[in-house]
Amino acid sequence: MAGKRFGPPVVMGDESIMSPKAHGTSAVPVQENLRWDCDRKTADNICNFNRYVYCHYAEFSGYFEGKTKFLQEAKNRTYPIEFYDSNSGKLLFTAPIGRTMDDFLIESKAHGWPSFRDSEVNWDYVRVLPDGETVSVDGTHLGHNLPDKKGNRYCINLVSVAGHKK
Repeated sequence: MAGKRFGPPVVMGDESIMSPKAHGTSAVPVQENLRWDCDRKTADNICNFNRYVYCHYAEFSGYFEGKTKFLQEAKNRTYPIEFYDSNSGKLLFTAPIGRTMDDFLIESKAHGWPSFRDSEVNWDYVRVLPDGETVSVDGTHLGHNLPDKKGNRYCINLVSVAGHKK
């Protein structure tokens, strides 16, 4: 595997995860009625068709801040939010863990995307490719691992983790 290697607890994957499948890089399209009123067409492009265009799709920076249902849920929670793959419905992230919801939201706002840390990743279903791209084991593009002085930081598109538990 060429490229970067990220230390434990990161579970590395290879490009074969993102190989063509029945629906882009996934076997299925994104779920109907995504959480927090996330746009299904945007989600489908980002999650499943990132390999078939000249530029990679991503939400615009701050997209999640326009999702008032997400922000209201986050602010009203006394326990972590579970984030599910928008295609498969598998649990990918749980946040916050080891920090407050305010800390999670402040860091996410500072970087423009929901930002998760190693302890918040479900390594059963999340992989990091050598270039830092973060994906699900089912081929859903999630975002990127962009380490900083605190360690690994996963900037993830909200539309990629707005699925319902299956």
